[in-house]
Amino acid sequence: MKRLLLAAALIALVALALKKRDSQRREWSGLSEAEAREKLDQRLPHRIPEERRAVMTDKIVDTMRGRGVIVDDEPADEVDIDLTEQPAETPREAPAAT
Repeated sequence: MKRLLLAAALIALVALALKKRDSQRREWSGLSEAEAREKLDQRLPHRIPEERRAVMTDKIVDTMRGRGVIVDDEPADEVDIDLTEQPAETPREAPAAT
């Protein structure tokens, strides 16, 4: 009976740990790189020097990108530029005399 209770407690702890890991994974997945960096900056202790935190953040973000957890930053709205038209020439101002 004692072994059965120990086994049940062990299974409950493993299930709790897996549930926690899954919730953490869902919390971080789908973030952009900038959002992940901001979230990491908030979580890392501020007693760590800024340079060291930057190195740690770079390593963590690279690992997350390799695993596919974070997505690439969305490119800005594409601007449709017509390159066939030449811009009108404007007269240049003469340099100021010194």
